[in-house]
Amino acid sequence: MSCYLQMCVVVAQTPALDQKQHEAGQPHPTHKSSGSLPQELSDLTHLLHWPPTPGDGGDLLASTSPQTSTYHLRKTSQTSYTLGGYLEAILIARDHRGRPKTHGGDLFRAQLLGPYLKAGVPGDIQDLENGTYLLSFPLLWAGQAQVQVRLIHSSEAVGVLRGIWRDQWAMVDFTGYFRGPTGYEEIVTCNVNPLLMGEEESTCHYRDEDSGELWFCARPPTLPCDSLVGHSSGHYWNVTTPHEEALLAWNVTDKVLPQDISPIWVAKESNKSLVLSPQQPCHPGIMGPKPSGFYHQAMWHSLSCSGRSFSTVDSILGCLAGHIVHMMGDSTLRQWWEYLRDTVPSLKPVDLHTTYQTGPLMAVETTRGIVLHWRAHSWPLRSLRTPVASLHSVVRELGGLAGGPHTVVVLGLGAHFTTFPPSAFVQRLAGIRAAVAALLAREPRTLVVIKLANTGYKSVYGSDWFTLQVNRLLRAAFADLRVAFVDAWEMTSSLGLPDRIHPGRLIIRNEVNLLLSFICPT
Repeated sequence: MSCYLQMCVVVAQTPALDQKQHEAGQPHPTHKSSGSLPQELSDLTHLLHWPPTPGDGGDLLASTSPQTSTYHLRKTSQTSYTLGGYLEAILIARDHRGRPKTHGGDLFRAQLLGPYLKAGVPGDIQDLENGTYLLSFPLLWAGQAQVQVRLIHSSEAVGVLRGIWRDQWAMVDFTGYFRGPTGYEEIVTCNVNPLLMGEEESTCHYRDEDSGELWFCARPPTLPCDSLVGHSSGHYWNVTTPHEEALLAWNVTDKVLPQDISPIWVAKESNKSLVLSPQQPCHPGIMGPKPSGFYHQAMWHSLSCSGRSFSTVDSILGCLAGHIVHMMGDSTLRQWWEYLRDTVPSLKPVDLHTTYQTGPLMAVETTRGIVLHWRAHSWPLRSLRTPVASLHSVVRELGGLAGGPHTVVVLGLGAHFTTFPPSAFVQRLAGIRAAVAALLAREPRTLVVIKLANTGYKSVYGSDWFTLQVNRLLRAAFADLRVAFVDAWEMTSSLGLPDRIHPGRLIIRNEVNLLLSFICPT
C-alpha cells in the first residue's frame, strides 16, 4: 500500500469484501488473476508526482492567466535554424494582475506548428517550479514553423482536480436494471464502492470470475441480487464549489497565450527537408523517444520505427490478410474499427444484435480471412442501457485467446476511469497486465498493442490532467512486457486542431497506419 495526496491506494481486495460471497449469477466469484504489478506502478507517490499547487486563497485574480503569461526565445533570434536542431524558449506564468507566479504546477501545452505544411510536433515543457517553464522544440521539417502555447489548466485549477482525486470516491454513478420472472423491473444505483450505496447489508456485491474485480449495486426493493440484467450511465455529481468552477471555467481553460515569438525558418540540411524515421521496422518492445513522432503533410512520421503509410484499400487488405484483430476498450478505440469498416468496402459488418455503443461488434472479409472484433471494457462504463451479460471484462476476453502470429490484440483503456481515484484504474491494470503476460507466455508471437488515451475533455469529469496520469499508469503497467504502444496523446496534441475526445478522420487514419505498421512492419 502506498499513499498519494493523502489517499491510500490498495491494489488487493479488502479482506471483508473477499470473504463476502456474491449474490448474483453474472458475473460470479473466483479469482483466477492476482495481477502482480511492477514496483513503480504500486508507488504512485513517485509515478504521479506533480509540483505543489498551493492555491489562490480564494482570490480568482491570483490564479494563472492565459492573457498575461508570456514566453520568449531563450537565445537571440536567428535568421534561420538548422534541421535536426532545437528551439528553446522561456515561459513566465503570471496571474490575472500580471504578477509573475512564484510556484509551478500549471498545465501548459506547447506545440511547434507548420500550418502551410500541415506539420506539427509537441514541445517538451520543464517545470522549474518557480513560475518559470523551459520549452524545447525539435526542428524536424524544413520551412516555416510557429510556436504555440496553450494554458490547459492553471496550477490552481490543477489543485482542484488533485483535491477531487484525494477526497472523492467517485464523480459519477451508474444505473442497474433488475428484472423479475414476470418482466417486472426495478432500477437502482450502482458504483465501484459499496459505501457509495449506504449500508453494506443493503448492497448487492458482484465479482468478475476472471479479473476478481468487484461491482456494487443498491439492493432492489423486492427482487433478488441475481436478477441484475442491465447497465447504463447514471448521473454526474456536483463535486465543485462555485469558486472551483470559476477556476475550471471555459474562459480560462485551454486558451492560447498571446504570440510572443515570430515564425521561424528552418533550413534544409544536406538537401533533406525532413528528419527521417529510423530504419528499424516497427515491433513490440521498442523504447519510445520523446516526442514519439511528428506530422508533416498531415502524415505522422514515427521517431521510434519506420512507420508505413497504408493509403490504399489493397495495402490495408494485404496487411490484415489472415489476421484476427481483437479490439477491447472505449469508444476512441471503436473509432479504429469504424475507420477500417468504412475504408475497406469488402470488410462487411456482421449484425450481432447488440447495443452498438458497447458491442460486441464484428466485421469480416471472407476472401482474405480477416476478422475484426471490438467490444467495450466492462464497468465502470458510461453507456446507454446494455445487457450485463455483454459486459465481458478484458481479462475474461484475453483468457479465452489462444494467441499466435495471426492474432492481434489492441487495448484502449483510460477514458472511463478519470471519474475515479487512481486506485480503481491501478486495480484494473493489475488484472489486465497479468492476463497479457499470460497470453504472451503461452504464445509469444501474439501482437499486443496498447493505445494510450488521447486529449479531449477539459472538465472536472475528464480533464486532460487526469488523462496524463492515466497514461503514466498505462506505460508503467506494460513497460516490461513485449507490447507495442500507439501514443494517441501526442498524435492528438501535435497539430493545431481543436481537441476532441473523438478525434477526426485525419488523426484516426494515422493511428491506424501505425497499428498496421506493427502488424506488417515490412
